[in-house]
Amino acid sequence: MARREQRPEEPAEELSLHDLIEGRTQDLSTARAAALTPPHPVDREPGVRERVELERLPAAGALYRRAMLGVLPGTGRRRGRELPAVELGVAGVRVDPGHLADYDRVCGFRLADRLPATYLHVLGFPLSLRLMTAADFPIPLTGVVHVANRITVRRPVRADEVVDFRTYAENLRPHERGRQLDVVLVGSVGGEEVWRGVSTYLGKERAAGGGPRRDRGDRPAPPAPSARWRVPPRVGTDYARVSGDHNPIHTSKLGARLFGFPRPIAHGMWSKARCLAALDARLPDVYTVDVAFKLPVPLPSTVAFSASRTGEGWDFGLHGARDGRPHLVGTVR
Repeated sequence: MARREQRPEEPAEELSLHDLIEGRTQDLSTARAAALTPPHPVDREPGVRERVELERLPAAGALYRRAMLGVLPGTGRRRGRELPAVELGVAGVRVDPGHLADYDRVCGFRLADRLPATYLHVLGFPLSLRLMTAADFPIPLTGVVHVANRITVRRPVRADEVVDFRTYAENLRPHERGRQLDVVLVGSVGGEEVWRGVSTYLGKERAAGGGPRRDRGDRPAPPAPSARWRVPPRVGTDYARVSGDHNPIHTSKLGARLFGFPRPIAHGMWSKARCLAALDARLPDVYTVDVAFKLPVPLPSTVAFSASRTGEGWDFGLHGARDGRPHLVGTVR
């Protein structure tokens, strides 16, 4: 049974930087603790998630600032070893036409009444971010690698429709470089699921947990490019502004260097959106677009986009224009 998150009547023992900057918003600590250790275990079957309804979408910027505190010396917390048995939901999310137009401009979409498939990821991203920045989430947000994303469009969504979102994590598994998991975000209109996104994240760990090893054979030659795109430095900050994804590896030279990148890199979801924008007029009403993020796109750089028609849809990719290094490979089916 879903329950609505309640505001605490008394102040917490100490204020976080998030509270000091943004003021108090919903606090999921009590609800999450109840979901993980319910007082009456018989009330909830194993594997069933507790549904927590938020009053509104969280502020993404404040969540990133709180996550960044965890990398400071002496501020890290012990992470949970299991996925939290909780599902977050928020109802009544509306599209801001000005924000949609700004997103379309940054990602290369044409202005239209239908929402781009990747825009619903952006619209509901703060809800998933709230889930991932919780202290008991098994993979810390700072330094996490977005390795794949799958979006299923069940029908076109109009810009004037009101969307309800829910999000949860599943499929925690070992990887040769750490652990992976999937964060699922579901969009519904009038009780009907119209959109589903699954983002796969890798948390690197010193003591890797095994899992399948990558094939390190010879790299195949990239396909002939359909277009070449210049990716300027401002793509990192522009996409952060319209998406709410303010990870410093995309927006700051210092932030990128702290996590091992010589300069900022483009958001993976910008790369996916830019590829979909190139195919936009040829996409069906119902489809699944699946991508794997390979090597980062450094900012600035020039990339080569390729797309080929298949019997069931499209195969597409993004490679370095000079060296042919793969940045993204994807399919539309």
